[in-house]
Amino acid sequence: MQHPSPAASASADPRPADPLPWPSLVVLGAAAFLMVTAEMLPTALLPQLAAGLGVDAPRVGLLVSLWAGVVVVASFPLVRLVARRDRRTVVAAALVLLAASSGLSAAAPDYGWMVGARLVGALAVGLLWATINAHTADIVPDSRLAPAVAVVLGGATLGTVLGTSGASLVGVATSWRVPFGVLGGLALVAAVLVRAVVVAAPHPAAARPAAAPRGPAARPDGARRPRVVTDPMLVVTALVALVLVGHYGAFTYITRLTERPAAALPGGTATLLLVFGTASALGIAAAGRYGTRTSAALLLSSLATAGAVLALTLVDAHPVVGVTVVVLWGAVSGALPALAQTLILRLAGPGRRTLAGALIPVLFNLGVAAGAGLASAVVAGGGIGALPVVSAAVIGVAVLGQALTAGGRRAAVSGAPGARPPRSGPRSRPRPPRPSSPRG
Repeated sequence: MQHPSPAASASADPRPADPLPWPSLVVLGAAAFLMVTAEMLPTALLPQLAAGLGVDAPRVGLLVSLWAGVVVVASFPLVRLVARRDRRTVVAAALVLLAASSGLSAAAPDYGWMVGARLVGALAVGLLWATINAHTADIVPDSRLAPAVAVVLGGATLGTVLGTSGASLVGVATSWRVPFGVLGGLALVAAVLVRAVVVAAPHPAAARPAAAPRGPAARPDGARRPRVVTDPMLVVTALVALVLVGHYGAFTYITRLTERPAAALPGGTATLLLVFGTASALGIAAAGRYGTRTSAALLLSSLATAGAVLALTLVDAHPVVGVTVVVLWGAVSGALPALAQTLILRLAGPGRRTLAGALIPVLFNLGVAAGAGLASAVVAGGGIGALPVVSAAVIGVAVLGQALTAGGRRAAVSGAPGARPPRSGPRSRPRPPRPSSPRG
């Protein structure tokens, strides 16, 4: 009896899925948790900060807007400044800077001091988001990028759901200074864990910009000057930004849009927001589990988000209807960031991951700012009832754009080096050559 050679066995046996570097991803997710919590702390502590700093609520809200503006403006210059550094060192240093910002915020004697401390924190977070995004993509194979991104973004979602609510409870029980101090201490712990636990990228040189494109296959990955109009990564980024404008436009007024169903729940609006956040976490988990075909999944998630936002016009029909709409909205919109980030990083390829990593926080912060501006204009001009229709229409335009450009994205992803490994298993087994004639 003949036995297959080791080489033949290796090619015939299904290849096990590449394991995720769980300790590294959990630590990076913890960093994302701290970043989002830090950004939203003024919202969680709004009345206490207003009273403690002697300012009105809008000026406290401005601390969040200024933070987003600094992230948008500073991300690209900061990423270029540290482009050749070990990303783990960059993340650890940025976490130390975030800790310093939190400590300065905890000690703030007045509003001006708080503004300065928040600007320092925004610089740190702009650099953190860009670097964590790129490093996550570099330490996992492309086939495992979706679940890896979902783990890290899960930390960000927990920051929105648990970090802000926990900070609010601590602030009410003690002082608004305590949550800032606790956050600073946790950021220092996270900095140590990043250096001790997070693995290095297997090919650090891949994080640097490519020298020049080499042939058509290299264009989506290493081109220095991609054409803005046709570059798949930039097209997807613009379309996702449009989806986020519509989504965050509606989310800005979620408390007013859902007043009746919230009133039917124990705890009111706080409970409904917790339900929304929990559904968002489930959406992220689903994106990691089922988001292998990222382009199609992103299109479906965007379409479902448009439908859920439009369904906000029905929330007053019955509390059950209202809560159901909020759950669906949270789930489908929760999947959006993970799917969008995965697709953008795939389209970027190793040569442009640093650029893509910086692009993602800029994209989301612009979406938040533009969405809030759109919502304010719509509500002022047409009332709160017009907001779901306008927001859904904006998302619908983005969905149409995604559908029309899907072919170019598929070609770019399949053509990028290492973008899609060969399928393993019985279907990919090489067939032996058929003998031309039997031996006599």
